[in-house]
Amino acid sequence: QVQLVESGGGLVQAGGSLRLSCAASRSIFNFNLMGWYRQAPGKQRELVAAITSGGSTNYVDFVKGRFTISRDNARNTVYLQMNSLKPEDTAVYYCNAESFINNYWGQGAQVTVSS
Repeated sequence: QVQLVESGGGLVQAGGSLRLSCAASRSIFNFNLMGWYRQAPGKQRELVAAITSGGSTNYVDFVKGRFTISRDNARNTVYLQMNSLKPEDTAVYYCNAESFINNYWGQGAQVTVSS
C-alpha cells in the first residue's frame, strides 16, 4: 500500500503559476508510471501529464509548453509545475501511481484560476 498526498493547490489569477506536489508514503522508485490527472465539475477525469520510472515524460496537448512534470525518487515526490494558467485549467488535480499490479490515487488538490 502507498498513500499519496497532494499539496500546492489554490487560487491564482490567469497567467499565474502553481506547483503541485505529490508526496508518497513509501518509495516511488518501483512505480512504472507516476501521473497527474484532473477533473473539472461535470467532466470526466483526464490525464494531464505522466512520467515513467526512467524519467520519460508525456503531456496532453492542452498543457504542452505550460506544465512540467518531474519526480524526485529520493524524496518520494512527484511535482507538476504549472505556468501560464488559464481559467479552463480550473479542476481538482489528482496524483496517480501505477505499478504492474496496483494503481493508487491521492485525495486531490483544488486549483482555481480566475480570469
